Amino acid sequence: MRRTPLTSRSPRRPVPAAPVVAAPAPVAPDGVAPATASPAAPEGNRLTRWLRRHPGPVWALLGAALASAVAVALWSAQPRGRVITQEHIDAAVRESLEKEPLPSAAAKAYEAILPSVVRVTGLMSEKDDGEDKAEERAMDRSLGTGTVIQDNGTILTNLHVVWGSKRIKVRFWDGTETEADLVGTQPENDLAVLRARQLPDDLQPATMRSTGDLRPGDEVIAVGHPFGIGPSVSAGVVSGLKREFRSPEGQRELSNLIQFDAAANPGNSGGPLVTMDGHVVGVVTAILNPSEQRTFIGIGFAVPIENAAQAAGMPPF
Repeated sequence: MRRTPLTSRSPRRPVPAAPVVAAPAPVAPDGVAPATASPAAPEGNRLTRWLRRHPGPVWALLGAALASAVAVALWSAQPRGRVITQEHIDAAVRESLEKEPLPSAAAKAYEAILPSVVRVTGLMSEKDDGEDKAEERAMDRSLGTGTVIQDNGTILTNLHVVWGSKRIKVRFWDGTETEADLVGTQPENDLAVLRARQLPDDLQPATMRSTGDLRPGDEVIAVGHPFGIGPSVSAGVVSGLKREFRSPEGQRELSNLIQFDAAANPGNSGGPLVTMDGHVVGVVTAILNPSEQRTFIGIGFAVPIENAAQAAGMPPF
């Protein structure tokens, strides 16, 4: 008996196709075969494929580049800043001063000394109440100026302002008026020291300065009550040092005086001669006028403050 085979039937094999015969390459006239074409390049490269897979960063980079380009364009359109020179600074300062000018040195010195200046009136009659009366002013009163040098009410003035007075009244810059006592004299320098009986609030004594470094040409102001008007200020310079003066009547001879040309008239006597820093360097004492007129012609004299301090019992500078 015939057995059935255990192996499966073999698959049908495909019939092999007929071989393709390549056409012969054309031959150039000179017998050299032409070059064959290179195979086609693969599509894209790594960068192209990465850009396709990550579009977000690409747009971010493009946006940043665009913003930078706009910023550069705007900056280029702005006008270039100019270089600041000293001329520009000087012009700016001049323009500022023209709009708001600074106070003069004389004005600042006056403001500094004003709270220390008092009006001094020598009353020749016990009945005189001190009220201004034109007919009595010339005959029964002596008017002058003083300077507060201590906060206890000590005042420097000229001796000839209060000499022979029955009573003495002083008026402070704030309007406070009170009687004062004569507590010291120095006739050789025509100086008198007064003490006010009542004091205003916040009394400010003057700051005094040595005359050791004072020179002709230094700017000064004279503050006082000329002819009872004031307080008034006049400005000038130191004209000379160590001058001498003899009164027209020959009753007084003073030495070691400061000569100045700031206007001074009767009523300025006893007032302060002040430097531009607001410090007192002298006490206005006399004016020179060759005629009989007691008016200022450009020559005034002041006692150095060192002498005045000694008259008040203060240590010299």
